Amino acid sequence: MEYSPPPLFKQGPSALARLIFFVVLAIALLISDARFSTLEIVRGMLGAGLYPLQRAALVPRDIFMGAADLAVTSATLRSENAKLADKNLELSVKAGDAAQLAIENAHLRALLNLQSRASTDETPAEIQYDTRDPFTQKVVIGKGSQQNIQDGAPVVTEDGVIGQVTRVFPLQSEVTLLTDKDQAVPVQIARTGLRSVIYGTPKGDTLDLRFVPISADVQAGDELVTSGLDGIYPPGLPVAKVLRVDKQADTAFARVVCVPIAAVRGTRQLLVLHYNLNVPPNPIEVEAAAAAKEAKENKGKKKAAPKAAAATAGASGASAVAGASAPAPGSAPAAVAVPAPAEKSAPKTAAPKAASGAAAKASKKAQAPKPASSGAAR
Repeated sequence: MEYSPPPLFKQGPSALARLIFFVVLAIALLISDARFSTLEIVRGMLGAGLYPLQRAALVPRDIFMGAADLAVTSATLRSENAKLADKNLELSVKAGDAAQLAIENAHLRALLNLQSRASTDETPAEIQYDTRDPFTQKVVIGKGSQQNIQDGAPVVTEDGVIGQVTRVFPLQSEVTLLTDKDQAVPVQIARTGLRSVIYGTPKGDTLDLRFVPISADVQAGDELVTSGLDGIYPPGLPVAKVLRVDKQADTAFARVVCVPIAAVRGTRQLLVLHYNLNVPPNPIEVEAAAAAKEAKENKGKKKAAPKAAAATAGASGASAVAGASAPAPGSAPAAVAVPAPAEKSAPKTAAPKAASGAAAKASKKAQAPKPASSGAAR
């Protein structure tokens, strides 16, 4: 009779065999996952299934952090919120600069040692209120000339350009929004590099990209960024997106309707940029200024010439009179008739009249008959 253990106590394969089996299985799974990512779906399913357990395990920590946050004062929360908002705006501006640098690097990869031509500084500000004029798109911010706000400085948010400073006061500044009908920004299409100028509209809800030829490659969805050719806006700042393009055969330009990328009316914190473009002056303007200066100098010389001639003539006349009136050595002085100057012509004409009057009186006396004496008559 053969002895066999009961089914409950059957041990199966040996421990060494099981060790070898699991080691080989683990190695096979590691190799297949590293080479073919076979366990990616399994890990995703396990992560989704374990997420509620993880959140439940973090509940005590969240409760403790919430109690600590309640202990923080409201002033500290406001200051931290303002700092975070300003930091977000600065990072958005830097992101726009990085995108423009990437575009320039793609076009100018062959050139080396290019010096930076411009520097940009940021001043955070906050919108205080809207202007009272319902026909304009303007707001007032709480920074002015005392905070180095300059007239014409661009104003941006974390999404893109929203306007430009058009009036500066000591403690406040007026910002004309991008959608104002009198506001214009030079832009270019990021996809094709086509440059143009974008304007606001009277309604204030869309933008109008003007001077775009019908044959230009413009599509709905194209992003418009600042070109930087005007020297006011830094290049690469997001401005708008093309909404639709209307091309008509009877016009030379297409009508391109755009919408702003940044929330022009839905923001409170913003950045005022100080863009310093270090480029040589325009030679045409330099020549015009030099010509104007030279013309002014020549005009001054022409005005001074008659005065100098008159002074020279007066000096020569005085020397001639002095030479005529001076007596010769050893001779008696003689009376010399000196002609009176032109300014004293009135006395000169009055003298002959007086002399003629005296001569007439003398002739009348000479012609009058003398009365005969009484003795002779008798």
